[in-house]
Amino acid sequence: MHSLTPTDTFAADTDPLGRERSHLAASRAALKAMREDVEALDLRDVTGTWVSARVLQRQIDDRIKALADLAHTPLFFGRLDYLHAISEAESEGSGGEQFYIGRRHVHDADGDPMVIDWRAPVSQPFYRASRKDPLDVAKRRRFGYTGGELTAYEDENLSDPDEGDTRSALLAAEIEKPRVGPMRDIVATIQPEQDEIVRADITGTVCVQGAPGTGKTAVGLHRVAYLLYAHRERLARTGTLVVGPNRSFLQYIEQVLPALGELDVAQATVQELVGHVEVRGTDTADTARIKGDARMAQVLRNAVRAGITVPTEPCVVVRGSRRWRVPAYELEEIVRELMDRDIRYGAAAEALPQRIAHAVLVKMEHGGEAPDDRVQDAVARNTAVKAVVKASWPAVDPVKLVHRLLSDAEFLAAAADGILDADEQATILWAKAPRSARTAPWSAADAVLIDETTDLVHRTASLGHVVVDEAQDLSPMQYRAVGRRCTTGSATVLGDLAQGTTPWATDSWQEALHHLGKDGAHIEELTQGFRVPGEVIAYASRLLPAIAPGLAPATSVRDTPGSLTIRHVPAGRDEAVLAACQDALRHEGSVGLIAADARIPALAEMLGAAGLPCLEPGTETTADARLTLVPASLAKGLEYDYVVLDEPTAIIAGEPDHRTGLRRLYVSLTRAVSGLTVLHTDPMPNELT
Repeated sequence: MHSLTPTDTFAADTDPLGRERSHLAASRAALKAMREDVEALDLRDVTGTWVSARVLQRQIDDRIKALADLAHTPLFFGRLDYLHAISEAESEGSGGEQFYIGRRHVHDADGDPMVIDWRAPVSQPFYRASRKDPLDVAKRRRFGYTGGELTAYEDENLSDPDEGDTRSALLAAEIEKPRVGPMRDIVATIQPEQDEIVRADITGTVCVQGAPGTGKTAVGLHRVAYLLYAHRERLARTGTLVVGPNRSFLQYIEQVLPALGELDVAQATVQELVGHVEVRGTDTADTARIKGDARMAQVLRNAVRAGITVPTEPCVVVRGSRRWRVPAYELEEIVRELMDRDIRYGAAAEALPQRIAHAVLVKMEHGGEAPDDRVQDAVARNTAVKAVVKASWPAVDPVKLVHRLLSDAEFLAAAADGILDADEQATILWAKAPRSARTAPWSAADAVLIDETTDLVHRTASLGHVVVDEAQDLSPMQYRAVGRRCTTGSATVLGDLAQGTTPWATDSWQEALHHLGKDGAHIEELTQGFRVPGEVIAYASRLLPAIAPGLAPATSVRDTPGSLTIRHVPAGRDEAVLAACQDALRHEGSVGLIAADARIPALAEMLGAAGLPCLEPGTETTADARLTLVPASLAKGLEYDYVVLDEPTAIIAGEPDHRTGLRRLYVSLTRAVSGLTVLHTDPMPNELT
């Protein structure tokens, strides 16, 4: 590795670092010019109406934001020197054999590229090339930065058979760099197996089983950025969405995509997706498990269709001086035909009056008249026809229907006959039925049932691509809710079966993908960790036989002796926790104090009394506030340079069952990047010892 020191006095024409720094300065100037060109655009002569002017101005504002030069973010992080020239089409117009790889495309005043977007085809060998398969690359150069300044470079001569394989020092330094603030992108450190997932075709769904520290979340976000680059027009029409487990998690990851120049990706929790009602109640674990069971989809379908009745009386339509009669048997045929078709309840309700009107028009034609479409629409709005529709195919309000289902034992019994047994029905019924849907104590699981019912009535709009992270915690009904958002699109499913911490957590990805509606999805497994130290992941992996038997234990590229400390504290645990936090804060980077949820208020009071400011999970750390107090229930997906873990047995005891408690502990043990200190007064769980 070659580093720049304050004593460097080489001229730019003889010092490679000087030349690279000159190229960085020129690239930043070119990016500034690109931004100024957009800012200088005058829309007054090119927009016809205020609407088109507003739309175009928004597009320009987004373009200006995308062209922002982030001072502390490297504009390029690598360089490829090819053995042979690349065609102009393949190199985005460069036609040369040397390419700087960065977060976005930058061109000079003549339109020649100075930095190539990492997502472009010509950039792919930066991640995939090796001595075994150099992909026509002679040399790969990596750059090191400090505070936005280029300070080092490192070369790999892939075409030199005499040069042995060595671990990249710059790559290791970037992976292990302390974190202050939200989650960073991994664009400079993407590994070959990660790159294959990132660039997978948009037409297929990819499921990633990723052990802690393997970068699965970052891989999913970079996949969104890649798809938006490769299929921008398509996804601009259909939309993209990132689904996370909670708001804290989404706040933690929200800066990754903007750092890659992507500003228009929606982010939401599952609860926000199904926000048809205000959630004010909670369910027991058993109740939530049954409400989240896939069988509830059929129960709801039966409930929605429970009001359909076959007409027993004819429909008589009066038009002027004539009366047209549709006999009951014809009406019955129409209704039964719609019942047999697999279409939405609301769509059938809209089709029924038109079908009856068509039957009337046939009779009118036989009677010598020549009605047209306007007559059919008028007949469909006739009072007699509307009366038949209202009686045979009554309107359904999804919220009111679920309210009735959970309140009315007889209605539930009819809808769940042969699907849920009597005990299961009793479990999900409200003990005391609320007076109305408006005052009902809706739970998170109830909101998903309402979303399912809403889709049974009217089809949910589909997006082009959906990324769902921490997917192992979703119930079958939640999978269905997410799947409805990508029925005509694709998905990237990210998770770790060992980190499933809900009573309904999935046991296999095949089952989860079935509920998502993506049975043919390709499943990838990431087992090599890049962030969690080997000593820590090996210790946490002792739990795998109990929480996820058959799952391959994770490994780590980082061998950092001394990264794990297990300390028994017979007395004065609070003081020991405080001392451990103070010790961790002496190091650079973020610190997370993870504890059982019930311990959080006491720990917050203790830290406040000691004058240690602490943040809530997902809040951006600063130089003055680097300690985050993390309830174990919110630790998933987050990471900190140093973690202090308070009383493992209390974390286990905070869950409804022992296996879920062990999984919650596994999550908590694997949040550290540089060091983990475990403090306990009670005996450690047998599974760890």
